[in-house]
Amino acid sequence: MGMAGQRGWLLLTNDDGIEAVGFEMLVKALHSEGYPLAVIAPSENHSATGMRINLMKPMGLRSRDDLTQRWGLDPHRTPVHLFELDGSPCDTMIVALDGGLNHLVPGAHPQMVVSGVNLGPNLSQDSYHSGTMGAAREAGLYGVPAIASSFTKFDAEGMEKAIQATLEAVAVAAKVLPPQAKNLGRPNGSTNAGYYEDWPMETGAPQWAENPNRFLRSAFADGDLMLNVNVPPTWDGGWASTRLGVRWYRNAVRFEDTGTKQTATFTIGAASVDHSEVDAGDCDAVELSKASLSCLAIWPQSHPFAVSNGLMAHALNNTVDGWPSWLVID
Repeated sequence: MGMAGQRGWLLLTNDDGIEAVGFEMLVKALHSEGYPLAVIAPSENHSATGMRINLMKPMGLRSRDDLTQRWGLDPHRTPVHLFELDGSPCDTMIVALDGGLNHLVPGAHPQMVVSGVNLGPNLSQDSYHSGTMGAAREAGLYGVPAIASSFTKFDAEGMEKAIQATLEAVAVAAKVLPPQAKNLGRPNGSTNAGYYEDWPMETGAPQWAENPNRFLRSAFADGDLMLNVNVPPTWDGGWASTRLGVRWYRNAVRFEDTGTKQTATFTIGAASVDHSEVDAGDCDAVELSKASLSCLAIWPQSHPFAVSNGLMAHALNNTVDGWPSWLVID
C-alpha cells in the first residue's frame, strides 16, 4: 500500500473534466508527494454548473487506467485510482461519498476532498456558480472536509504556481485533520457542536468563545467549513486569509438577432470585470499577488447548522505569513 498508512486518502474531483490540464498537474503533484489518491471526476467540462445534480438518470462510470500510464503515475509505490463519471461535479461527490467510493476502492476512507485546480477565478459571487466549489460544498454536506482551488487565469500558462499553492494548502490542512473524515455521512445527524449560530434565539455567551481556533478546526473537520483557494498568475508566494470580496460583471449578456420573428440568441459572458475594495476581500488579495484562502460556511445563513457569524470573524485572524491562525499548529 505504499505510503497509504502514513497519509490520509484524498478524494479528488473538478469541474473542467478529468483530462483538464490543471487536474492532471494536481494529480501528478499530489501523487509525487505520496498522497494516496481516489479520483472520481466528470468525464467532460462542467464549468459554472454550481450544485447541479442529475436525478433519476443513470450515469456511466469508467476506470481511467489509461491515464495512470499516460500521466506517469506509479500505483505500486503510492495508491492511485482514476475514474470518470458522466455527471456533474456534485454528482461525483454524491456517488463517491454515498457508497460509491467504498464499492470502487474498498478501504479508501478519505481524509478530505480536493476540488480543482480550476482554470479561472472563483471569487466573490463566483462561489454560487462554480462547479469546483459546488463539489467541495457537496462534500461538506456529507460531513467531509474540502478544499476548492482555482487559478485566476483562463489559460494554463503559470498554472504551476496554483499547483504549488494547492500543495501547501493541502499539507497545512492535513495537519489539523484526523487521517479519516470522522463525520462522513453525518452518522450522528444534528449534534451540539458548540459553533452553530444561535439565531433566532440568543442563548448567552457562545461555547466557541472559550477557544475559537479549536472550534474552527472542529467545524472544518466536521465538514461545516470549507477552504477556497484562489491563486493569481503573479503569485509572490504569500498568503492572505480572506472572506468573499465584491466584484462586478459588466455587460454580461450579448444579444444577437437571428433575423426571424421566433428566435433570438443570448450569450452570457462578461465584457469586463471590476471589483470594489473591501477589508480582507478575496478579490483584493489576488490583486496584491497573494494566494487567497477563504474559510466559507457550508450551510447557508439561518440554517440550524450554519457556523456562527462571530466565529467566522475569528477565521480572518492570520499569522505573520498570512495563513488563518486556526489552521496553523506549531
